[in-house]
Amino acid sequence: MKIEAPRVARKAEAGQFVIVHHGEVGERIPLTIADWDRSEGSVTVVFMEVGASTRKLAALRAGDTLDDFVGPLGKPTEIEDYGTVVCVAGGFAIATIVPIARAMKAAGNRVISIMGFRTRDLVFWEERLGQFSDELIVTTDDGTYGRKGLVTEPLKELLDTRRIDRVVAIGPTIMMKFSALTTKPSGVKTIVSLNPIMVDGTGMCGACRVEVGGETKLACVDGPDFDAHLVDWDLLLARQKAYLAQEKESVERHEHICEGGRHCGKEGN
Repeated sequence: MKIEAPRVARKAEAGQFVIVHHGEVGERIPLTIADWDRSEGSVTVVFMEVGASTRKLAALRAGDTLDDFVGPLGKPTEIEDYGTVVCVAGGFAIATIVPIARAMKAAGNRVISIMGFRTRDLVFWEERLGQFSDELIVTTDDGTYGRKGLVTEPLKELLDTRRIDRVVAIGPTIMMKFSALTTKPSGVKTIVSLNPIMVDGTGMCGACRVEVGGETKLACVDGPDFDAHLVDWDLLLARQKAYLAQEKESVERHEHICEGGRHCGKEGN
């Protein structure tokens, strides 16, 4: 989804995010900035339709408006000429990794990208990521496209056979956890972008707190990027499940309203 947001586009950097809010009683959704065009004044975000709020967003059409589009938030990803950087992305996090790979390449790095999906039907932006990658490896869980398996398998092979100077891994929390476990024995610095429950986005509500290196951090202002080897992954995974019942109820209510023939994009909560 491309949003006209010139002030956000003017300041956006790789790794930052926005808070999107739509509807009077809609929730605030954090979405990583997937791309931006400073001259056009636009910002691109990518999301998967999972719950009620993302389904309502998906119902918007060209010319519609959002109630709020706040950003850029969070600290940009640290970009330097490290040498050889492996960018690992799972699922729709491809949208997050593309601007990082682009910035890493522009800084002089050799970029090796690994993109993983559950199945072929979910593959997107392969060509776009390929533009900024010296090597591109595609995996699918079911083997319907590219290499069958998980992203951690080619990642381990690269670590065993090449000199890798930095790894950036972004995707589902469980994928980032196992990417961290894969790189830890080699000691290669690994950066992840954490995705805890978030409400405010500016450090005031405390909902996005995570434990990193034994200290409590706020993903929205201290991150979202953190050292993967210092994250308490089990705590993060547990906190992400805090509202599963409410999320299920919200989806069911949204589906009921849609079946009633009302505008799915603007009704319900």
